[in-house]
Amino acid sequence: MSEEQKMLSQQQLDLLVPLELYLQAGVHIGTHTCTKHMERFVFRVRPDGLYILDVRKTDERLRVAGKFLSRYEPTKIMVIATRQYGKQPVQKFAEFVGAKPVTGRFIPGTLTNPKLEWYYEPDVIIITDPRIDSQPLREALMVGIPVVAFVSTDNKLEGVDLAIPGNNKGRKSLALLYWILARQVLREKGSIGPTDNLPVGPEAFEASI
Repeated sequence: MSEEQKMLSQQQLDLLVPLELYLQAGVHIGTHTCTKHMERFVFRVRPDGLYILDVRKTDERLRVAGKFLSRYEPTKIMVIATRQYGKQPVQKFAEFVGAKPVTGRFIPGTLTNPKLEWYYEPDVIIITDPRIDSQPLREALMVGIPVVAFVSTDNKLEGVDLAIPGNNKGRKSLALLYWILARQVLREKGSIGPTDNLPVGPEAFEASI
């Protein structure tokens, strides 16, 4: 049993998925850097200097984000991932929720220039990593669109309205995070029952290697 499991198993946890799933997917694994913004989401620092995120806070924020996003018209939710490992999770999330996915390079002006043919006016955006997805973050700030973001220990939170702490670099972690978020949005909307699952598991959200 890992240190995380030992310390967390002493508490009664009511999580969206079993603790083991979070840990197996590496959702709690941060980086060797921690910004001031992210200190409150840290569970502990390993002897090798790696920051470990508190999965209870990840779980808590996924619930809040599910409730928040469920209030929006699905087509007015834009979900974005520039990094390769975010592509499949974002596309599957969009498929189940009905959101608009944007993967790969984010073309400047997408949110700010109505003259562009790919211009889009979402009511809210979800970004996978504020550092990598900095262009849509800047544009959302310019036009006043709320931003939901997955954030790791190396992220800053300027411009982020709702931060979900988690490993936003790992293939399995991103798959699980987006799978849970999609399920929560659908549960909150009443599209599926309060204890129902998606018809596919988190592995369907995983980017291929």
